[in-house]
Amino acid sequence: MLGPLLPAQPCLLCGAPSRERAWCDACDASLPRLTVACCPKCALPTLNGAVCGHCLKRPPEFDHALAAYAYAFPLDKLVQALKFNEQLNLARSLAEPLAQRVAAGPDCIVPMPLHPVRLRERGYNQSLELARHLARRLELPLLPHVARRVRDTTPQSGLPWTARKKNIRQAFACGESLAGKHVAIVDDVMTTGASLNELAKALKRAGASEISAWVVARTLPHSR
Repeated sequence: MLGPLLPAQPCLLCGAPSRERAWCDACDASLPRLTVACCPKCALPTLNGAVCGHCLKRPPEFDHALAAYAYAFPLDKLVQALKFNEQLNLARSLAEPLAQRVAAGPDCIVPMPLHPVRLRERGYNQSLELARHLARRLELPLLPHVARRVRDTTPQSGLPWTARKKNIRQAFACGESLAGKHVAIVDDVMTTGASLNELAKALKRAGASEISAWVVARTLPHSR
């Protein structure tokens, strides 16, 4: 569980004092948690948690998916503040609800990598910041350099979701053996899953036997 953040800080959503996390209890109650049953493959809501039709027809390269929230207001504002506005204190608060949903731990955690050009521009990798908290919280090895982004692709968020698979193709490489390992990939948001899928391919080529995709938030179909 999150411990108190001392001294009290203003909630990033409404400005009220908060000691538990980067936002206050009232705003926490308004966040769009994914409390319904979801497809175990892609984390989209399904009846009774069954595998969705799309995953039955075209299973993703990753074997499981886990998300704490739907990517909707006001959670989207928190994710964007972490990703673009250097609000690194949000990583711990956003990762904790995800950690609480992990039922069985993998062998290691791999953050979604940024291309060196993007990393220099931004100065940090928000997925690595999330992964650091998850690794500490769940007492799992963090492998921050095992995967590399080898193509400087157009940001997925700026593309129609139908174009994202092509944009990210062959964008990742893995330079170490992951033979027989269950690897959890950590990212901030899953929309189409194209980036996670492509990274999972690279990790499986390196020998990973099982891939879980852990994301703070899942974009639901009506919001794509």
